[in-house]
Amino acid sequence: MNQDYIKPDNWSIIEEGFDTESVKSSESLFSIGNGAMGQRANFEENYTGETFQGSYIAGIYYPDKTKVGWWKNGYPEYFAKVLNAPNWIGIEIEINDETFDLNTCTEIKNFRRELNMKEGWYSRSFEAKLKNGTEIAVNVVRFLALDLDEVGIINYEITPLNKDAKIVYKPYIDAGVTNEDANWDEKFWEPLEVKHTGNEAFVTAQTFKTHFKVTTFMQNSILENGKNLNLSPTNFNTTTDKIQSIYAAIVAQGKTSSIQKIGGYTVSLNHTNTQAAAEKAIQAALALGYDQLLEDQKEAWSKIWEMSDITIEGDVKAQQGIRFNIFQLNQTYLGKDSRLNIGPKGFTGEKYGGSTYWDTEAYCIPFYMATKDQQVARNLLTYRYNQLDKAIENAQNNLGFKNGAALYPMVTMNGEECHNEWEITHEEIHRNGAIAFAIFNYYRFTGDYSYIPEKGLEVLIGIARFWHQRANFSKDKNQYVILGVTGPNEYENNINNNFYTNYIAKWCIDYTYEQLQRVSLEFPSDHKRIIEKTKLAESELKEWKKVADNMYFPVSKELGVYLQQDGFLDKDLVPVKDLDPAQRPINQKWSWDRVLRSPYIKQADVLQCFYFFEEHFTKEELKRNFEFYESFTVHESSLSPCVHSIQAASLDKMEMAYTFYLRTSRLDLDDYNKEVEEGCHITSMAGTWMSIVEGFGGMRVKNDTLNFSPKIPKEWEGYSFKINFRNQIIKVAITHIETTFSVDGTTDLAIVVNGKNITVSPNSPIAVSQN
Repeated sequence: MNQDYIKPDNWSIIEEGFDTESVKSSESLFSIGNGAMGQRANFEENYTGETFQGSYIAGIYYPDKTKVGWWKNGYPEYFAKVLNAPNWIGIEIEINDETFDLNTCTEIKNFRRELNMKEGWYSRSFEAKLKNGTEIAVNVVRFLALDLDEVGIINYEITPLNKDAKIVYKPYIDAGVTNEDANWDEKFWEPLEVKHTGNEAFVTAQTFKTHFKVTTFMQNSILENGKNLNLSPTNFNTTTDKIQSIYAAIVAQGKTSSIQKIGGYTVSLNHTNTQAAAEKAIQAALALGYDQLLEDQKEAWSKIWEMSDITIEGDVKAQQGIRFNIFQLNQTYLGKDSRLNIGPKGFTGEKYGGSTYWDTEAYCIPFYMATKDQQVARNLLTYRYNQLDKAIENAQNNLGFKNGAALYPMVTMNGEECHNEWEITHEEIHRNGAIAFAIFNYYRFTGDYSYIPEKGLEVLIGIARFWHQRANFSKDKNQYVILGVTGPNEYENNINNNFYTNYIAKWCIDYTYEQLQRVSLEFPSDHKRIIEKTKLAESELKEWKKVADNMYFPVSKELGVYLQQDGFLDKDLVPVKDLDPAQRPINQKWSWDRVLRSPYIKQADVLQCFYFFEEHFTKEELKRNFEFYESFTVHESSLSPCVHSIQAASLDKMEMAYTFYLRTSRLDLDDYNKEVEEGCHITSMAGTWMSIVEGFGGMRVKNDTLNFSPKIPKEWEGYSFKINFRNQIIKVAITHIETTFSVDGTTDLAIVVNGKNITVSPNSPIAVSQN
């Protein structure tokens, strides 16, 4: 049974009623972020119940020494931890000499929390009775400013209901935090300085090993019925890594007392003097004031939604799901800084470590290309270009490759591999292909070829060299094979000739070869520079082509399907529908040995290839392979349902497509995998967007033209989305009767709908019948 306590709502995530069992899950679901920092929805006041405290800063990490039972040569030295950052939200509260704690209150009524996705704020409200008999009403609003992205603000209101109250506020900032996820239980932060001036306080700390310096700051104001009392702290409690200010207020019954707390981080990534930058950030926030900061927040989110929103009519849960996914993606990454990337948990938890997986290229780039300026996607590509030297080192030092062959890391913070499972780190090499595919996909969508001669071609050469060296010639097959790999299906390790890996290896070499020819003709000076830098000779290109032209692909002529790997048909091929439901999920119920020997597929593997290279195969091939592999897929990866939803829609399996869409869009909201308390699945959320736009909307780019083959689930009355295609905004609105296309601006846009050429003119929407 999935969780179902989140109330259906078009624009908000809402929880009603206080349940200690759901606190950690809600801390994940109600997380907030602004691209530069983020935090779980921890309570500001003390809470002695089960909780997972977490605040995170983009780009700040710790190289936690790898911990494995049996060391193998080539293991990365560290596993990069997403760091739990100093806590600035904390506000201890005493009411009539009792510490306020929801875990010890004798009664809690009307508890409600809301994450307002339209306007970008998080709130809690409730009434509580303390053990000393004092009854209070509490209302808290918190948000992380998009415009001033080093700043967050809390407005915490308390109204005594049955008697006057002495309220003591003890706001604090604390750098003495630890990670839930740590290999050796080490401290990651070294305190440097604790300082306070009036209502402002600062703790400066730096990370051990990586020496990122962070100043965590706060500024506090005490108000009564909305009027600033201009109180100064009566005292301070300080340690080497924590500072707490003390404020006391006598509040009459029925009056509302509040503390407004400005907090946040300034980091050495952006400032030489983090302390001075923190003071400046506080002044900028104070100059605007709480009300204006909130208005600016609403306006900033309005601009984001203007382009990225997807509307769904007639299905509130589906609507809530897609907006939650779009909201979290924008909270995690806004494309402002090419040093940053999209971690699989974003700012919602610590699991998986690292900031970058192949998820970025395979799943996230399409969302950012279509909903933002193309520079955002270009920044994500530039991130990989800037780490090319590290990818070359990785292939050389860990695999013994030479001559500039590049293996991009499975997991990274700075270009170095930091994933500590052998079968993933050294065998799941298909991630190289996703990075090359993203370069192709970026050009296909944006029409911006300049990235390839400027940067992309060097990346492609490194990747092609890797595939050339990773393949070996099989005398038995008289073809080139790729042995000892893990495909996208991580429920098979160390297998030979994974179809997807072999296919994308061939494609990478062919695509790189084609780009070399084009750049030599159209950008001769860039070509000369790149050839000299990479020392690429014609003889090497011939060796590449020999591998690509003679790549082996496992196939079953009898079944008419490509084989996931050489031995797939040797397995006991019992379909998932015949599995005892009590055995699911198999990754939690079975031994790893049993999982590896089974035919069960964690996520799209052969079907990942068909998603990327749909045009290379016939409709009949797509259908046969989909039906075969879908029957063995257990979807125990967050990346799985979206790829299946898109392909199901293209094959007119709409009921299946809709089921997969709901699963991907509500994966966290309904906690399908029983793990949301660890954080949300941020990168797979981009797949939810793809499920609608590429799945139901049938959007493709062919021959420099947008193509659509719109379909609509029977559960919906209509849906709409926008695409920024080559700096033209097209809106697509689909009902059961017709699809309407409209474009902004002053230029016509030629599109293809269900195989027919159509021209859409500005201010002249065109409707195409669904029949």
